[in-house]
Amino acid sequence: MTDTPKSHGRLSIAASLIPRDLMGPTPQLQGAWQARIITLFPDAFPGVLGESLTGKALQEGLWGLEAIDLRQFGEGKHRNVDDTPTGGGAGMVLRPDVVAKALTEASRGTPQDRSRWPLIYLSPRGKPFDQATARRWSTTQGITLLCGRFEGVDQRVLDAFDIEEVSLGDFVLTGGEIAAQAMLDATVRLLPGVLGNQASTEEESFSEGLLEHPQYTRPAEWQGRPVPDVLLSGHHGKIAAWRQAQSEALTQARRPDLWAAHQARLADKR
Repeated sequence: MTDTPKSHGRLSIAASLIPRDLMGPTPQLQGAWQARIITLFPDAFPGVLGESLTGKALQEGLWGLEAIDLRQFGEGKHRNVDDTPTGGGAGMVLRPDVVAKALTEASRGTPQDRSRWPLIYLSPRGKPFDQATARRWSTTQGITLLCGRFEGVDQRVLDAFDIEEVSLGDFVLTGGEIAAQAMLDATVRLLPGVLGNQASTEEESFSEGLLEHPQYTRPAEWQGRPVPDVLLSGHHGKIAAWRQAQSEALTQARRPDLWAAHQARLADKR
């Protein structure tokens, strides 16, 4: 085990009580958006974030990722990070003193203003993560994500650090690492230069509160299934109208909650 937080991308030199490797092949670009992940499994990162366009952007320094091993802040010979729930019950709870040390380390060099650097605990009881949240996070300087394990985190440290709780969905995972990767993927792809085509982020699902229209490519006919004629017409106005109608129909049929919100927004504009 090492006391060195695992760093990915281009990390800038900053004072730290814990030594870090600053001689990696991709030194930090100053001012790049940063993600700091507090986790018991730092080797889980960057995971899929190191692949495709997010991975390329990571290597190019368009964003940076630092996985901070929670275990190094543990207590005693075995670096214990958890204990039994007070009042009884199954499972284990992450200790507030241990988590506080990790949060303090993760906060080095970050602004105290949470609108500039959110501090998030990935929790099934949190506010649902959505495209608007990803867009908000992408406009900050960076983010710190606390990945829970076991039965969760002692409430006192969540209160003390005023941590925002966010949920990936109405289901329970064994830990926050998978949720963290999903949320980071949704956020990083919105950063300038990551996708290389800003139009693609503006036209996809949820960008306007609607599900995305169906997509087609070559061949023009496959297994007796043709591409809709309007898409082959070359008439951009008709194509746009068709796509809008498809998005509205899909949203109304599959996500009545989104459709109701869309209708409410239209009513407000009138």
